[in-house]
Amino acid sequence: MKKNYENISDLSEIMRDSNELIVDRIRHLNQLEERGINPYPYKFKEVIHSRFIHDNFAHFDEEQLLTVAGRVMLMRNMGNATFLNIRDQEGDIQVYLSKSNLGPEKYEQIKLFDIGDIIGFEGNVFRTKTGEITIKAQELSLLTKSIRPLPEKYHGIQDADLRQRHRSLDMIMNNDVRERFINRARAMSAIREFMNGLNFVEAETPILDTKYGGGEAKPFVTNVNAMDLEVFMNVSPELYLKRLMVGGIERVYTMGRSFRNEGIDRTHYPEFTLFECYMAYADYHDMMELMENLYEYVFLKVNGSTKIVYDGIEIEFKAPWKRATMCDLVKLDTGLDVLNMSKDEIVEAIASKELLINIKEQNLDIASMTKGDIIMELFDAYSASKLQQPTFVIDFPAESSPLCKLHRENADLIERFEPYANGVELGNAYSELNDPLRQRILLHEQASKLRAGLETASPMDEEFALAIDIGMPPAGGLGIGIDRMMMFLTNSYSIKDVIAFPLIKR
Repeated sequence: MKKNYENISDLSEIMRDSNELIVDRIRHLNQLEERGINPYPYKFKEVIHSRFIHDNFAHFDEEQLLTVAGRVMLMRNMGNATFLNIRDQEGDIQVYLSKSNLGPEKYEQIKLFDIGDIIGFEGNVFRTKTGEITIKAQELSLLTKSIRPLPEKYHGIQDADLRQRHRSLDMIMNNDVRERFINRARAMSAIREFMNGLNFVEAETPILDTKYGGGEAKPFVTNVNAMDLEVFMNVSPELYLKRLMVGGIERVYTMGRSFRNEGIDRTHYPEFTLFECYMAYADYHDMMELMENLYEYVFLKVNGSTKIVYDGIEIEFKAPWKRATMCDLVKLDTGLDVLNMSKDEIVEAIASKELLINIKEQNLDIASMTKGDIIMELFDAYSASKLQQPTFVIDFPAESSPLCKLHRENADLIERFEPYANGVELGNAYSELNDPLRQRILLHEQASKLRAGLETASPMDEEFALAIDIGMPPAGGLGIGIDRMMMFLTNSYSIKDVIAFPLIKR
């Protein structure tokens, strides 16, 4: 059915930013339809991608017809011949069109084509005098008429917010951006390959629940209208995965979205992809080995190397990674032997050495904090940023988590680690607590903090506690921030750069 868009009297009603360039393209669209050409056909033939043609040029016969398709990125008309650069998912390739090959009527259509149109071609591959691999078109088919001009080629979209708001344009104009998200998908497939190869079972856990837990975070709150029920978006899948272990799945993992209604910065975002796994009959030493081997596998699979240059620093992700206790790092960087000092001695030393300026700026009351909390603040202030090469920071203060086993050699510590690279925390792991009575005590303490006004504390989860009462095997657990992994894998500075469609303020 013919559609004549030129009859629209006020284009601004349907396109807020219409201009002469858009109007001209719509005129081209109308003229194509008047010639009986459908500018939006239903399908096209199976195509060969540009990268395959470039890589296998020597194997193609000169008479062999190849089918390609892509978006027009450059057009050079020279009268009876035209050169196009088209872009597909894997790269660019040049197409040569001539009046003698296509015929006058078909060749005349090119005048109605614009940069940004998607076109399909059949033709022979050859190399031009300048050495460029090119398709000599014998047939062409308009597949999609673009009515909005692309950004100017050499400047594109410079503003970061605009690039994230209009990610489709960002990907069209920047091959590296498109490749970044393809590599993200490849990395997630590689993670599944690695875990499935170790006989882990992938599971799905709820996003909406009447409670939340597994992480110290402020949740998003919403409602299920059909049940007249307030629910929370999950902050972590941890408690459900442990319940699956109680049910008899000894190796389990999930990879999906989690939500924390907190700040946004270079490495934090309220909606993120979280990988978590639990392995029966293992401890945190086993999880360190699993994590470093997983990173090595993914980097080799996607990048072909475990070595990267990030923020000007060469980082090597090949296993094994360095291990260092939190207290040893704090001692190295502040001179305070916090493991063997009392809380009062640490507070006095902080005052005498004028440490923790950042805490004073936040108006935190050090005297009211636990010894463990102070040690963690010292680590964050003086040690974390110095960890350039991948490092497991192990043996945290006991106060830092209610879901972790006490250290087998020091009851003031727990068997927990966080891996760091370039000063960025990459994950979190425990020798998981499975003592039902101690677990209930710690969960009740968390619930008490929540009732006292601590928004990041978790409510009591009776279903989870009941499952632990039944008995969970000794286990190691590991959580990895997938978006942060992707930042290093794709050499991206900000977490928003590896999220295809981040929130943008309107």
